[in-house]
Amino acid sequence: MKTRVKVIVLTRDPNIAMWPYMGYDFKKRSREVLSMLESELPDIEFTPAMYDSREQAEKALEGDDFDGYLVYMTCRQPEVSELYVRNARPVIVATDLYGGSGGFLRLYSLIEEEGLPAVGVSSSNFQDIAKAVHLFDVMKKMRESKILVVADREKEVTGQQTMERTEEASGEQSNQIEIEELEAYHQQMVDRTQELFGTQIVRMGSDKLRGYYEAADADEAERWKDKWIQEAIKVVEPSEAEIRRSARMYLALKAAMAEAQADAITVDCLGLFYANKLPAYPCLGFFQLNNEGSTGVCEADIDSTLTQLLIRYTTGRPAYVSDPVIDTGSKQIVYAHCVATNRPFGPDGLANPYIIRSHAEDNKGASVQSLMPLGHEVTTIKVSVRNNAFAVHNAMAVANVEDDKACRTKLAAEGEARKILKQYHYERFGYHRLTCYGDYRRQFIDLATLYGLDILEEDR
Repeated sequence: MKTRVKVIVLTRDPNIAMWPYMGYDFKKRSREVLSMLESELPDIEFTPAMYDSREQAEKALEGDDFDGYLVYMTCRQPEVSELYVRNARPVIVATDLYGGSGGFLRLYSLIEEEGLPAVGVSSSNFQDIAKAVHLFDVMKKMRESKILVVADREKEVTGQQTMERTEEASGEQSNQIEIEELEAYHQQMVDRTQELFGTQIVRMGSDKLRGYYEAADADEAERWKDKWIQEAIKVVEPSEAEIRRSARMYLALKAAMAEAQADAITVDCLGLFYANKLPAYPCLGFFQLNNEGSTGVCEADIDSTLTQLLIRYTTGRPAYVSDPVIDTGSKQIVYAHCVATNRPFGPDGLANPYIIRSHAEDNKGASVQSLMPLGHEVTTIKVSVRNNAFAVHNAMAVANVEDDKACRTKLAAEGEARKILKQYHYERFGYHRLTCYGDYRRQFIDLATLYGLDILEEDR
């Protein structure tokens, strides 16, 4: 079903001398606004309504069931607009300049002072309103999404730092305490994710994923192996046999997602590979999933997977999960990881060159060194479900770093490195950050506002 949005246009007696002017045609403006919204956002179903009193709006709101509410202020009507800001969720308030401006400023001050989860737009560019309204569609997609987590141990599915064992316990007792604590902690993450985003989390063990790997079609795996090799600039460490195993793992990931009806997958890749429970790293599989408009995320990190889904639904582009390295000497943040897309502008966008490498830490398996486009602004964000928080910063992509140390792909971006260092808040957000191409700061902050998250602008 389409995302359903109610568009409330505020009206008043046109015979009163007041902004926008006496005799203003509110019905005509309502039709114009609706037409522009339908043109900009054809995948959303809009239902118009016009109210000139709080009583009228209050009665209608009691029976409403929409995915979002846009209050369009063509005049002041503070009673109606405040009613929606306080009682409807999620809600965006936009003002027709010189019509509702005075009432909008009063309302926006109220939103800011009370920290209400509502977004305000005051702009002559209608695109700014359309971008905000598009977030209702993002939120609906998140409610309908499912994340598949592949892991065997509870601590790999928390998306946070590993919990320490109780000091007094030891041996089997210690193991049991750790398992129970981590199981409870994981369930809290699952419950909080469902509560905050509406997103489901389902789990799968490595044995089942390995079963999909064993059942993968050999001929299809060969075709993917050949495609990746042919499209790469070069292959450095991995053998063809290793890349073939990666291709079978990609097919296994696809099969697992299909069975679970999942929109995203994240795997305890390091833990399972080191324990000899995975026959291949999933790096090339994640690379391919992200290139084709799906979502694959490293290290069974729930927070990062949720963040990448938010980016995908907001921008139509894949994100790049990384372990950032901050260099205050060059004012750069280096986003380093062994998985990266080579279609940062979306599945239909231009592809950048890449090299097939081994996984950096152990020099095994196959991964990607993506030579990312330069001269573009990038936006980096992270959601913390446990802390109800959101972090964001911007930077300019300036270099692909060649260094044997750390992960294979290393995108250097110039920005407020010292401020980001000071405000990184590892304990709230962990190490990972998610980077996408383009300046989406405003949309992401608006989205975090609608979710009621605490917002940290790391570079300000």
